Amino acid sequence: MIQCKVCFRQCVLAPGQTGACGARRNRDEIVEPVFYGRVSSLALDPIEKKPLMRFHPGSRILSVGSLGCNLRCPFCQNHEIAQRDETGAFSVLTEAFPPERLAALAEETSGRGNIGIAFTYNEPLVNYEYVRDTARLVKERGMVCVLVTNGTASPDVLRELQPYVDAMNIDLKGFTDRYYRDVLGGDLEMTKAFIREAAKTCHVELTALIVPGENDSEAEMQALSAWVAGISPDIPLHVSRFFPRHRMADRPPTPVQTVYRLAEIARQNLRYVYTGNC
Repeated sequence: MIQCKVCFRQCVLAPGQTGACGARRNRDEIVEPVFYGRVSSLALDPIEKKPLMRFHPGSRILSVGSLGCNLRCPFCQNHEIAQRDETGAFSVLTEAFPPERLAALAEETSGRGNIGIAFTYNEPLVNYEYVRDTARLVKERGMVCVLVTNGTASPDVLRELQPYVDAMNIDLKGFTDRYYRDVLGGDLEMTKAFIREAAKTCHVELTALIVPGENDSEAEMQALSAWVAGISPDIPLHVSRFFPRHRMADRPPTPVQTVYRLAEIARQNLRYVYTGNC
């Protein structure tokens, strides 16, 4: 038996066993990423789609996804690649993109406005070794590395990546332990610690997806935005509208006016607040 130490789950794995994220396993008493160098999704996106509004605006970035996630968000719009199906497997095909091939592709697309690579779509931190090794090569080419992440990872994982990451959009999905624990299957305190440390070494923007009846109170947004301002009032916050997805397909979308109202509350504490999906 061996323990994976990437996130709060601290999965104890028998030989050959895969962790809760579906992306890390015990192989010969070493915890290794299952999908190292495997890519499920690839697109050249506007940087604003990550979303990053105050990091190289107007540019494009090569967005890359793999498989697996350590949360269980019931509204996940990418659940086919983030979460295993009822058989315990991923049904999405992947293609081999070792770090050298992916870094070379980033450089080849620079003529189309590409400034680097964004690891996104699923949770990149469950495959952090691939992110680290690829980002190192990308930086050697004078390009940038971006993470779009739930921020649920240990300080050791973050320290491995900090020398190579230029910007992150981190999901701060709510601001109560109940919501993180019971709805998302996550850990709010680990996410908060990750945000505090990430903001010391790279550009950070945050996204809060507002789910009706779950994290849409004015008091929660006041507390969330005040906490972020305690790190820096210049950290941008994206207040985003929920749409029915996955296991929350029976819920109504977030009213647009709710998003606007919560954004105004956040602006009492933060300089840069954006609304999304409206």
